[in-house]
Amino acid sequence: MSRIAALPDHLVNQIAAGEVVERPANALKEVVENSIDAGADRIDVELSGGGIKLIRVSDNGSGIHADDLPLALHRHATSKIKTLNDLEHVASMGFRGEGLASIASVSRLTLTSRQADAAHAAQIKAQDGELSAVGAAAHPVGTTVEIAELFFNTPARRKFLKSENTEYAHCATMLERLALAHPQIAFSLKRDGKTVFDYPAQPLQERIAAIVGNDFQTASLPVDSGNGTLRLYGAVAKPTFAKGRTDKQFCFVNHRFVRDKIMLHAVKQAYRDVLHNALTPAFVLFLELPPEAVDVNVHPTKTEIRFRDSQQVHQLVFHTLNKALADTRADLTESVSNAGNVLHEMMGVNMPSENEQSGFGRQTDQHFASQTNHSAGNIPAVSGNGKTTPMPYQNARNAQRPLSLNESRAALQTYAELFKPSDNTLPAAFAQNRPSENSLSNADTPDNPPETPPLGFAIAQLLGIYILAQAEDSLLLIDMHAAAERVNYEKMKTQHAQGNLSSQRLLLPATFTASHQECATLADHSETLTRFGLELSDLGGNTLAVRSVPQLLAKSDPVALTKDVLHELAQTGSSQTIAERENQIMATLSCHGSVRAGRRLTLPEMNALLRDMERTPRSNQCNHGRPTWVKLTLKELDALFLRGQ
Repeated sequence: MSRIAALPDHLVNQIAAGEVVERPANALKEVVENSIDAGADRIDVELSGGGIKLIRVSDNGSGIHADDLPLALHRHATSKIKTLNDLEHVASMGFRGEGLASIASVSRLTLTSRQADAAHAAQIKAQDGELSAVGAAAHPVGTTVEIAELFFNTPARRKFLKSENTEYAHCATMLERLALAHPQIAFSLKRDGKTVFDYPAQPLQERIAAIVGNDFQTASLPVDSGNGTLRLYGAVAKPTFAKGRTDKQFCFVNHRFVRDKIMLHAVKQAYRDVLHNALTPAFVLFLELPPEAVDVNVHPTKTEIRFRDSQQVHQLVFHTLNKALADTRADLTESVSNAGNVLHEMMGVNMPSENEQSGFGRQTDQHFASQTNHSAGNIPAVSGNGKTTPMPYQNARNAQRPLSLNESRAALQTYAELFKPSDNTLPAAFAQNRPSENSLSNADTPDNPPETPPLGFAIAQLLGIYILAQAEDSLLLIDMHAAAERVNYEKMKTQHAQGNLSSQRLLLPATFTASHQECATLADHSETLTRFGLELSDLGGNTLAVRSVPQLLAKSDPVALTKDVLHELAQTGSSQTIAERENQIMATLSCHGSVRAGRRLTLPEMNALLRDMERTPRSNQCNHGRPTWVKLTLKELDALFLRGQ
């Protein structure tokens, strides 16, 4: 083996460039973050050749002293930290002093800067790591960095770059993330001389609408909560807005874009009851916490972080989003205002195949096929391709006349009077919907009806599948099975949560060989496992024994269940595995116990279901994430018939 020798500085910088600057987007990020740290309130970016030929970033920040320009391009030279304590409490975007030095070693870089008290600007150039002398230049207060011919002296690295269009797309995405994290700063982007966007300094909600889209902004729910040291705020999309892509998922920690598995896991768990597994939620979340509570010095690109207390972060994200999504019901938020949009979103993602029985349209068709208590003439037929044919035409003398709004209101009150003698005779599904005697005042009569509820009043049943309801200025269509499924599911969850989580002791303990991590997790979280109904014991020699499991999961594989819970506890500090599996069982039970498609409902039954939906959390979507109701406003109905045009 050869003798050990110190590497030359130029080679060290090029090695560092391989970690920090993988492509033009990384170089752009390093320079823009320096502008943010300099206190700029406007940052202008120009790209040529997708950022390969030229990246120019100009800001109006505090600038760099002329004497410090050579140091700015020197490795491990920075103005942001001086001691280890500073590193542990770092709040700036950059702090290592590697970015500009690494970029300068693999490009032709020009750095021009001027401070407010300087008579003129100063400029320094770097080519292949060689620095020129500092000279005078004309420039306003602030800094401009030009990066030309990136990787010109490392052809092997340049070959790994993609096309100019692809590299530009990465640069634009990177800049949009930084703009989203700092709405108080104006950002502009030019590509080959043409303006792509120019965002002024604006409120966060306007910046979200500009970058993520007006459709997201319209369909989003605001979130803002904290516990003193931590604060989570931003916006999450309603489940009915969810897409099959992850391009509208943004996590920021102290205004730094990150890909953190703790936060993403908490988001996924919060959506588990309201979103189909083929879809992914859209969100823009900002987490603020003390700098010492998070380690950002984990990865050269700073997109990976480590929390000091990951369980606290997970709980904050989960509970905040879970509370927001629980309010997706008719009396608090809208569901879907245009049925065409729903169809477009579902067709635009990779949905389950027709043979899968867990999803959207297929589930309703199964229930049609399973009905045996009605004649074939009253049930829509199911064709071989899984589509439902309309119900047969009925003569006018057999058709029911639609009721007026006042008649529908009167029907609900008549239904309440019908069951007034005793609650014991009232069907359980509608027991909570009967108005009390005190609520039936003289003012609430058919001649003087009460205020119209959010979902209006039922007027008819369509094709044995949907309920037609009329509100003040709109027509509503409700999927009766999906709605009843959600109502029953939430009732079962509430009843289950009010009781103690009972466990089933195994006749013979299930033993398995565990990894070192699983044994350590058991030692750290034994009390948590007991609360979940899991009783484990360490037999030594990396062997664990499962002695009891939750009663609802008594028929599941105890070893597989235990391994899943231990893995989740090790990864996130908390576990939702048991709750998720129990919810799956309750979802199945609620599905079988719900009103089936094809069943004829009376008007009081339909109205009782509507009132239940208005009081049930997450009732705007069923357990599989499908919308339970759609609204067509009078304006939209007029447009269908070209009225007023």
